[in-house]
Amino acid sequence: MNETQRISEIRSALQKRKVALPDGTLVPVLGQGTWYMGETKRKKEQEVEALKLGIELGMNLIDTAEMYADGGAELIVGEAIEGVRDEVFLVSKVYPHNAGRERIAKACENSLKRLKTDHLDLYLLHWRGQVPLEETIEGMERLKKEGKILRWGVSNFDTDDMDELVCAENGTNCMTNQVLYHLGSRGIEYDLLPWHEEQRRPIMAYSPIAQGGSLRSQLLSDSTILDIAKKHNVQPLQVVLAWCIRSNQVIAIPKAVQKEHIIENAESASMELTRDDLARLDKVFPPPTRKLPLDMI
Repeated sequence: MNETQRISEIRSALQKRKVALPDGTLVPVLGQGTWYMGETKRKKEQEVEALKLGIELGMNLIDTAEMYADGGAELIVGEAIEGVRDEVFLVSKVYPHNAGRERIAKACENSLKRLKTDHLDLYLLHWRGQVPLEETIEGMERLKKEGKILRWGVSNFDTDDMDELVCAENGTNCMTNQVLYHLGSRGIEYDLLPWHEEQRRPIMAYSPIAQGGSLRSQLLSDSTILDIAKKHNVQPLQVVLAWCIRSNQVIAIPKAVQKEHIIENAESASMELTRDDLARLDKVFPPPTRKLPLDMI
């Protein structure tokens, strides 16, 4: 199979794996993260090309934030989506200290300028800060009315936070909650993930293959994961990513810059783990049996 055929097959598989937001919008089960992009000029071209390849493969949900490289990641995304903006579901995040009535409009406008677009498909509160939720919701709803954002959501919210959010005026307009979730960090399965499933409000998983470092190395070198990868003739990272999106109710946003890594990420959407695979992974990486503090990085 040549590269063109491979890309075509991957894109076709991803088109069949969609997750529904509460407003009925369908987004790909796999998107692209941009944390640590835009930090050095020498990597700019590679990062732009990486995002373009991801879009070509069908991972056309791109997540960024004003925090990432102080807006540098948004500049990278802006270049990558130029000419294909209509194909992209664009997500950015606002700092908690910018999420108040007086600052959220300016923060959003600055993000839009860096991204070279007139609207965001989804705007998230990056984490909960001192600004009252009601004030942030009011600001998000105003941005919607102005057409600057089409939808809004939150990030790093635990179950109690989500309960409080949806009880606030217009709080049920929240589309998603972006949190840390991967095979080595399953705490949300105790109550947060079931809460989202009951509400039909999907989770967006950041660092779904774990952030680079010892934990990621442990995952990708684990003997059970290696054995399952060998059985399916895939890479260990594809097992970990396929596990994260196994329910089709979680949107994963892995970040990658190397071409083969991007393609492998996208191919994970066509991988099906068997019941035996899942049972074996549960033994090594057991689900939580009690409430745990929300993992954040």
